[in-house]
Amino acid sequence: MKIKDIKVFVCCPGRNFVTVKIITDHGVFGLGDATLNGRELAVVAYLEEHVIPCLIGRDAHQIEDIWQYLFKGAYWQNGAVSMAAIGAIDMALWDVKGKVANLPVYQLLGGKSRRGITVYAHVNGESIEDVLNHLGKAIKEGYKVVRLQCTIPGTEGTYGTLGGKKNYYELQGNRPLPPEHPWSTNQYLNFIPELFKRAREKFGYDIELCHDIHSRLTPIEAAQLGKMLEPYRLKFLEDAVTYDNPEGYKVIRNHTTTPVALGEKFNTIWDAKPLIENQYIDFVRTAATHGGGITSLKKLADFASLYHVRLAPHGAPDLSPICFMAHMHVDLWAPNFGVQEFIGFGTPELNDVFSFSAKFKDGEIYIKDKPGLGVDFNEEAAKQYPYKRSYLPVTRLNDGTLWNW
Repeated sequence: MKIKDIKVFVCCPGRNFVTVKIITDHGVFGLGDATLNGRELAVVAYLEEHVIPCLIGRDAHQIEDIWQYLFKGAYWQNGAVSMAAIGAIDMALWDVKGKVANLPVYQLLGGKSRRGITVYAHVNGESIEDVLNHLGKAIKEGYKVVRLQCTIPGTEGTYGTLGGKKNYYELQGNRPLPPEHPWSTNQYLNFIPELFKRAREKFGYDIELCHDIHSRLTPIEAAQLGKMLEPYRLKFLEDAVTYDNPEGYKVIRNHTTTPVALGEKFNTIWDAKPLIENQYIDFVRTAATHGGGITSLKKLADFASLYHVRLAPHGAPDLSPICFMAHMHVDLWAPNFGVQEFIGFGTPELNDVFSFSAKFKDGEIYIKDKPGLGVDFNEEAAKQYPYKRSYLPVTRLNDGTLWNW
């Protein structure tokens, strides 16, 4: 079965998405997500100019060989742009293989390891009272794991707390340039422990809680925060510091028993390797789209399992439902799955373009046994939502120094 054609679609049903469609000479097609938030068209150019011409006529069943060809064969390996392109091709090929086999992808990976996929919700607010109110609602909805973020008093919004306003197009107004956020580490460290203290006092310890630092701290600052949060038994602290220096996580590990999650910016297993084999992290958060697809994620899961590290794949709103469904299949299979980030089933606009069958019940996601990934893409509907150039925000300290967003 040969690859006959590969199409790339860019649309913006609320957010920009890059969708890859592989069509075979047997008429079977597969879908992949190539979205790279803020750099979408760079991936499109890489696909159209460098990847697609090399794949026409190749055997669509040779997923591993095609992955190696696109990775090793490019010489200039790694990087977010190239790995998003590889990830989309890989997802689409798994989708094709599942459809031909008439099996859901998780069966091709080895079958189910669990009945459903535990997910965590995002709960945020402009004050602690606001956050606790939303947390109570999430618990009533059935969530067993929740991520808490709160605006720091005296600041103009904080990462993860913009709620319905967290629309980069709205934030950018008439100037499509990166919005800028202020940041004070001292104010943050003085405030966040109180958020979790109040959450535990009101809701107890049965609900599991997480928090995303978004790489805003230095290693010793993150260690201090982890130590302060130990009494509140978090499931994990996410992205405590940047990952470029793994030794930073050694500092954190040596000072606190609060579990650590990292990896949404990882592109390959080699990014994660020193952090996993030294057991500096407890959860690895690599996404199928940004980490080279299902083939990569399966290898990462197997490697992580040797060191008691569990999967918690990135599930931000800038990953399309195709990536979401890819995660559902990997999460169902992976024996060392931990928890899946979940931001809901999307807006009417998003669901106008992408269709899939999944339901939420008692803190878990369940999918129907459909061949392949179980997701479809409406090309005509996508035309109604043209691409809009956009950027992720940037952060500056109070003195104007550029910081990590």
